[in-house]
Amino acid sequence: MTAEEEKILHQFEARVRQLINKHKEVLAHNDELNQALNEEKSRAQELEQRIATLEQQYANLKMAKMIEITTAENQAAQKRINKLIREIDKCIALLNV
Repeated sequence: MTAEEEKILHQFEARVRQLINKHKEVLAHNDELNQALNEEKSRAQELEQRIATLEQQYANLKMAKMIEITTAENQAAQKRINKLIREIDKCIALLNV
């Protein structure tokens, strides 16, 4: 083998080593990115579960408020009915006199 061929062979070997090293770096970086992606997917799933929980709590709160309003309206209506009954009783009492 001539000196020129040996020089070319050494250059080729050096470039192959550089390529192998670069490949290892890319694989390591890819592993890091995959790990980060998995962590973000896990976090997103946790947040989705939290959203679902909060939506359910909100729906429950709305229902409780509706019941509370209905109860308050019923109490107000009952008071009006009682007032009307008292007024009718007064009118009947006046008619009987």
